[in-house]
Amino acid sequence: MCGGTAGWATPGLELGVFVCVIFLLTVVQVDKAAGVQVMTSKEKLEAKKQVLEMFDHAYSSYLTYAYPADELMPLSCKGRVRGVDPSRGDVDDILGGYSLTLIDTLDTLAVLGHLDKFEDAVKMIILQVSLDNDVVVSVFETNIRVLGGLLGGHVVASLLRDQGERMQWYRDELLTLAKDCGYRLLPAFNTTTGMPYPRVNLRHGIVKGRSRTGTETDTCTACAGTMILEFAALSRLTGDPIFEDKARKAMQFLWERRQRSSDLVGTVINIHTGDWVRRESGVGAGIDSYYEYLFKAYMLLGDAAFLERFNTHYAAVMRYISQGPLLLDVHMHKPNVVSRNFMDSLLAFWPGLQVLTGDIKPAIETHEMLYQVLQRHSFLPEAFTTDFKVHWPQHPLRPELVESTYFLYKATNDPYYLGVGRTIMENIQRHARVPCGFAGLKDVRTGSHEDRMDSYFLAETFKYLYLLFTEEEDLWLDLDDYVFTTEAHLLPLRLATSFVNTSQSDSPTVTVTTFPTASDRKYQQSCPNVNYLFPGHKTYAKTIRHPLKDFVEQRCPQPTSARPREKIQASRKPALRARDFIADNPDHIQALRKMGIRLVTMQDGRVQLLHTSTQAFSPDDAEEGMRFMQEMIELSKTQGESDLQPRVVQLTSPPFLGSVVLTAGPAQFGPDLVGTPGVSGTVVIGESIKGCTDLTNAAQVRDKIVLMERGSCMFIEKARRAQDAGAAAAIVIDNTQGTSSDTAPVFAMSGDGVKDVYIPSVFLFQKEGNLLLEAIRDHGTVEVLLVDKAQPPEKIIRKHAEEEEARLQEIDINVELKVKDEL
Repeated sequence: MCGGTAGWATPGLELGVFVCVIFLLTVVQVDKAAGVQVMTSKEKLEAKKQVLEMFDHAYSSYLTYAYPADELMPLSCKGRVRGVDPSRGDVDDILGGYSLTLIDTLDTLAVLGHLDKFEDAVKMIILQVSLDNDVVVSVFETNIRVLGGLLGGHVVASLLRDQGERMQWYRDELLTLAKDCGYRLLPAFNTTTGMPYPRVNLRHGIVKGRSRTGTETDTCTACAGTMILEFAALSRLTGDPIFEDKARKAMQFLWERRQRSSDLVGTVINIHTGDWVRRESGVGAGIDSYYEYLFKAYMLLGDAAFLERFNTHYAAVMRYISQGPLLLDVHMHKPNVVSRNFMDSLLAFWPGLQVLTGDIKPAIETHEMLYQVLQRHSFLPEAFTTDFKVHWPQHPLRPELVESTYFLYKATNDPYYLGVGRTIMENIQRHARVPCGFAGLKDVRTGSHEDRMDSYFLAETFKYLYLLFTEEEDLWLDLDDYVFTTEAHLLPLRLATSFVNTSQSDSPTVTVTTFPTASDRKYQQSCPNVNYLFPGHKTYAKTIRHPLKDFVEQRCPQPTSARPREKIQASRKPALRARDFIADNPDHIQALRKMGIRLVTMQDGRVQLLHTSTQAFSPDDAEEGMRFMQEMIELSKTQGESDLQPRVVQLTSPPFLGSVVLTAGPAQFGPDLVGTPGVSGTVVIGESIKGCTDLTNAAQVRDKIVLMERGSCMFIEKARRAQDAGAAAAIVIDNTQGTSSDTAPVFAMSGDGVKDVYIPSVFLFQKEGNLLLEAIRDHGTVEVLLVDKAQPPEKIIRKHAEEEEARLQEIDINVELKVKDEL
């Protein structure tokens, strides 16, 4: 995003083109008299200090536990190494063995004023980072994070060197490494359309047989259309035109493939034929930064063709996709037909882009809707439905909402947005902080953690939070001179005044053009914040937000109380339904047998159903069996939704004190943890660990939470053994190698549980189970809380402090009594 905060900005554009480019003019002086509480200068300073402390915790954790690995695993307190840690699928395509987080964080260190740390990081990269790795990486992610990070680092290092006080030793080594990165990405553009392959081998390109890639046919629109800023900057900084030329051709092809009647683009396109593979059109995942880079390419390069394309697309988006505060995907060829009933969190960047283009009113409306969703869940879920239910529950500490909050504050000076930023900051501190960094949320409904701290958390989220709370005069560099990339890396606007000659000559030349600077031309290609032109501008943003008050709450259906189990059973139809099936119920087994369904119990405790129509008692029973099996299939598809929400195991004893939250699966037997305070206790490993026979350490298990391993008998049998030993609750750990809640859906333990199990039980996949076992090994006694939603760590810390104080007081009293007795 453009970092400008002044009232006007004029990129070096072709003269005569008029557009509202940047209008972050401070025009709204909202104060207490307007009915809005202003954040005091002291409070802003404290918020800035809090951001710095949080960043230092995240960055130092990466250096201590992960470097030189690409990313930190904050729950495991180690680096994530591709090929060593369990694969997460396409998510791991960003891991290239190039110290990703360090590169991505470079210009954040500088912006936050950590200039000594910045200089140290540059030296570490120069001395230790190599791109000559036999690994397949995402072209899109490597471009925005690695190439963008190296370019942003070079821009800052050059500025410090030119100021004459620091970095005098710097000889453009980061730019050399950036050029090397660019060349390693170039083979991906070897397609008939000019759009890049989605992946490339850093050492072997796309040579088949050696590169292990180059066979893909499809890529996302954003993947092909988010190259121009970094590639053009690389060309203009090095004088080599090939990078900008390749990126321009890809952008041109996407533009030509738009749906001419709607002016929309789809989500996925064939890189060889140009045919659309997925025709859904929106502003979120798959398309988002294509629109962003059209507008910013105009800002950075001064080419009005990019602006014309953006304006065409923008008009289509506002006509078809924008529905009040909502942004709903439509079919690009049938734009009046909504293609899905949910929105993903990546679209939260859109209000910030609207601010830059001059369209503040819809930016305020959409941002307000997103903030209300955040207030319901503490974080913005990865996706949520049009009635604001959680669709995808994860939140990997994304920056998009913070980004839009920052730009809205700079455009309006409304302190409301400082409050939004403070809420986001405090929620990260309260719910995501762990001893070894910050962990993404596996599920915003439960507060369970995921063992990941993505590099963009340092590159973007902290950068925008810091800038939100920092006065302009306290920054050591002028952000009006830069454009922020989609990864928030800094590229200088001065690049607009130079262009690379892309003729066929062997030696490309760089031409520098100086545009008129007379005062009468100063604002030819910029415009003021239009809200300044109208009366009542001091409360403009509040006026727009007011009709949206409680927008989310009014649209979100209120949950109804569940009927008692007796009433459900009384109203149940005679035919057995999949949702009611209980594996150990003899009547249910007989009903299945009548329908031709055979039940097989596997060694790991899972139950498999096999349907044979010819074995049914009658044709009607066979039909009922087919219906039952179809219901069971549909039921398994919705396993991760609201009817099967995960539980959590929260580590509450020192040194964790609630900061580590593990995702757990529920049990279909015993008491349900939903809506209860949960069960707290010390964890004891059961003997035998399988829990299929009487536990031999029953004395140690009594009133504790017993830990057992999956396998050898059914889950319900393990729960009964734990209950017979006097345990307060049971935790079952998966025995399948490498399983993790990061990659698997919620798993519910089956069993009857109607009458004879009275203790709660939860299930942990192997990765989460190993984290708990490591905690026990390292600290001996570990206390946990089994509950449906994690408690705020400060509540646990306060409770621990109160208990510790009471314990010390009891010791003092006993000592006094002993002394009196002795006297």
